[in-house]
Amino acid sequence: MAIVVRLDVELARRKMGVGEFSEQVGLTPANVAVLKNGRAKAIRFSTLEAICRVLDCQPGDILEWVDDD
Repeated sequence: MAIVVRLDVELARRKMGVGEFSEQVGLTPANVAVLKNGRAKAIRFSTLEAICRVLDCQPGDILEWVDDD
């Protein structure tokens, strides 16, 4: 089982750059890159809430479960 982070898709849909996004969410650009590239092991609910607030989306728009089979 794998959780896929679709942050890059949502940023592209809104034509928002990583710098602007990271500033509004309160993350460093490096941590945004970790999320975008799928290298994050966990995410805090407060961070997920901030992402959804900034992008005006639901957690399911950002995170997707994909079966490994």
